Amino acid sequence: MDPGPVRPTPQPDADTAEFWAATLDGRLRIQRCSACQRYIHYPRIVCPWCMSDDLGFEDVSGRGVVYSYTLVHRAPAAFADEAPYLVALVDLDVGVRMLTRLVGVPTDVDVIDLPVQVTFRPMSDTAALPFFEPQP
Repeated sequence: MDPGPVRPTPQPDADTAEFWAATLDGRLRIQRCSACQRYIHYPRIVCPWCMSDDLGFEDVSGRGVVYSYTLVHRAPAAFADEAPYLVALVDLDVGVRMLTRLVGVPTDVDVIDLPVQVTFRPMSDTAALPFFEPQP
């Protein structure tokens, strides 16, 4: 029997391993530059603002607001059973923007500026995906 399309899963590497490992523990760890103190997302090898390579990761609250979103009606085959669903840009309270999925939100309402918090959905033994849901 054909199991259907295979869902892509994150493949941690040397630059992203700490971020993905934290997701398995239900923690959102965002990269931060020790030289200029800015938070950075997605993880990189040098700070895009000051070019320092003195980077580390810090746990953050996972709270933010929806900056923008789109409703996906026609999803790729691997996610077709989940459509319709919301994909959003979330501005975290630490100043970075994440591309993510929204869960627990009706698909027929405007969610711009909706306060949200991170939640995690396991994808594999190496990573869970950070999704966002409305703050209580």
